[in-house]
Amino acid sequence: MEKRLHRSKTDKWIAGVCGGIAEYLGISSALVRILVVISGIGIVAYLIAALIMPEE
Repeated sequence: MEKRLHRSKTDKWIAGVCGGIAEYLGISSALVRILVVISGIGIVAYLIAALIMPEE
């Protein structure tokens, strides 16, 4: 099965972006969420990703 980046339907709080990235990278979604909040461009990048990433 090919690994694809997508928004998660099961591991989501807002749009599933962090859950999808975590599944793709094979890491905890909590870690991805922390990195998004800490980084300065994280919130803007999250919103853009929510618009362009396909849903699972």
